[in-house]
Amino acid sequence: MNKGISLTIYIALVILLSQCKKDPEIPTEETVTYDQTLYDFNAGSFPMPDFKDNPPTVQGVRLGRMLFHEKMMSKDGTQACASCHLQSHGFTDTAKFSIGVEGLPGKRQAMSVFNTAWHTNEFFWDGRAHLLRDQSLKPIQDALEMNETLENVIAKLSASKTYRDQFTRAFGSDEITSEKMSLAMEQFMNTIVSNQSKYDKFLAGQATLTPEEERGRKLFFLEYNEFLPAQSGADCAHCHGGFNFTNNRYMNNGLDAQGQAKDKGREEATQSPADHAKFKVPSLRNIALTAPYMHDGRFLTLEEVVDHYNNGIKKSQTLDPALNATTNTGLRLSAQDKADLVAFLKTLTDNTLATEEKYSSPF
Repeated sequence: MNKGISLTIYIALVILLSQCKKDPEIPTEETVTYDQTLYDFNAGSFPMPDFKDNPPTVQGVRLGRMLFHEKMMSKDGTQACASCHLQSHGFTDTAKFSIGVEGLPGKRQAMSVFNTAWHTNEFFWDGRAHLLRDQSLKPIQDALEMNETLENVIAKLSASKTYRDQFTRAFGSDEITSEKMSLAMEQFMNTIVSNQSKYDKFLAGQATLTPEEERGRKLFFLEYNEFLPAQSGADCAHCHGGFNFTNNRYMNNGLDAQGQAKDKGREEATQSPADHAKFKVPSLRNIALTAPYMHDGRFLTLEEVVDHYNNGIKKSQTLDPALNATTNTGLRLSAQDKADLVAFLKTLTDNTLATEEKYSSPF
């Protein structure tokens, strides 16, 4: 066969085959749609909480987690909610008072953020925020904290396609509002659950307390008895009872004598003198991770806290009556009693909380 003809046929076949190839696929962007899939909330041995009108969804929690760790929420882009609520320390701050973007200290010690789904009596030390969604927006606007306006935060988030898309997935629209932000952050914070401590495992028959921890446990739950010292305990459960180790009340625990309290506490929210120097009773879960202690961070160790309740309570008009009853004799705890009590308190630490990836920064 003529070589020229063969070459012509070969070229023709190459052209024909090349024309038979499929057109290259053009990458398409992900379709962003509203997703109402409910979050798989695991209460464990705790009762199922009432989420009211804001049940957590997969996408709502995802958005809330992003916002909780988002530094654009602050004026200068250096701080997020997570900056003062450290996961490694039970979602509170190690500083006595957190330092805001202007370098100024806050007025109270940062409260822990876990098991908020079971808080039924307002938020902040003084309860000035009715719901968790209300609480979530206040640090953004506080001049001592993030010192930013909600309008500016919305503008910054709206400039991000990532956020516009996530608001669509969570709420069905890419319009960003402060209400949606608060609902998402409430959803995320309500899913931060701590129920895997040694004490929880003890209750489930999966762990054994040491003799020291067991003695501390008995002291913790045994009521104070002024007249029968041998049958008297530390009566801690009076304020820190139930599965979450709090009574969800506001109480004056005798930190300052009458007229010496620098912080009005609950009175600032209610304007009632009957609430003077009363503060929200915090959970004792993870207490070994959350130093310093009290609303003003005055105690650095658990030993100092126990000493306060043992013989340091100061009288005032709004002091809790049960605590007032102990001031005649003090709790009469021996050095061994106090050591045992601290040992038990440490069994309330949930080591999984500090490392759980679903609570950490998604960035």
